[in-house]
Amino acid sequence: MKNLPVALLVSLALTFPAWAEDAPAQDRSDHLPAAPYLLAGAPTFDMTIAQFREKYNAANPELPLLEYRAIDNRDDKSNLTRAASKISETLYASTALEQGTGKIKTLQITWLPVPGPDMKAAQARALDYMTALLRFFVPGLSPEDGRKKLDSLLNAGKGVRYFARTEGALRFVVADNGDKGLTFAVEPIKLSLATP
Repeated sequence: MKNLPVALLVSLALTFPAWAEDAPAQDRSDHLPAAPYLLAGAPTFDMTIAQFREKYNAANPELPLLEYRAIDNRDDKSNLTRAASKISETLYASTALEQGTGKIKTLQITWLPVPGPDMKAAQARALDYMTALLRFFVPGLSPEDGRKKLDSLLNAGKGVRYFARTEGALRFVVADNGDKGLTFAVEPIKLSLATP
């Protein structure tokens, strides 16, 4: 649990991207404005973290998420509640919740690569969790198609601090910070009617 604060800071810091519907990959030297879920009026998923965990764990009993614990964020001016769930020493799930309603603004899985004999197994486990999260929000995907979709997103975001792809009402975010961590996030977006 001693690595939890560092992992949370890395996962949250990695997802402070530029606002865009289909944001281009950004170079490590680019300045990153606030993440879309931090902006006023950013949408939420229509569920709380407890509701999400219950449904996710029922669908993924072999890849469970333990209870999320709130993170002390007294200095945070975003009016969000941040929480995290430790999966292993190198793998964490985190979220930002709308204050008052507790509804989810973003869900993230962060893997912190630690060189050693267990690194490949830890990476495989991280990819399993990321695929499960993706499939939770795109339920029609088979496990194989879910992994292909995740691999496509991770490849598009490889080596960049922020990459986002919008599909329907979802934004998939990849934040690759090399040996400091890899975060995969799913966020809701506002849909708007096309003007004729």
